Amino acid sequence: MKREELIILGIDPGTATTGWAILSQTEGNLNPLGYGHISTEKFYSDDTRILELSQDLKKIINQYKPQEAAIESLFFFKNKKTVISVAQARGAILLTLRQNNVKVFGYTPLQIKQALTGYGRAEKKQMQEMVKNILKLKTIPQPDDTADAIAIALCHSHSRKMTFLK
Repeated sequence: MKREELIILGIDPGTATTGWAILSQTEGNLNPLGYGHISTEKFYSDDTRILELSQDLKKIINQYKPQEAAIESLFFFKNKKTVISVAQARGAILLTLRQNNVKVFGYTPLQIKQALTGYGRAEKKQMQEMVKNILKLKTIPQPDDTADAIAIALCHSHSRKMTFLK
């Protein structure tokens, strides 16, 4: 009997730094296959940064071949410049995923925190510790964007289980 493996890509979008994580889910077991971040130079133009983000994401997709991607949804930002930048990055990411036939799911920060800790207002440090503990990692992945991407992938894995149990 062949074991079904699902490859999940978690993404924490940003123009300067986008966190990414690849998890393998087989019969309820989760294993990290890779994680890291994509950084773009702040002195590059917005269009160059978006292009670099898309090209680097495509390399990750080609290497790991995820079937599904989980990405953080936009939420209220106090800084209008930040929300525009993140929205641009998120748009490029969504387009790249669609062009590469990866099914996309979005989660709010509240949903992600709820899935990992059972509390939608959990602190960042608590989330990072949960990421480390769930995947049995020796240290918390850095930078924060990488740990956030893993949390998003874990949230999706948890949400899939809940959906299939219904």
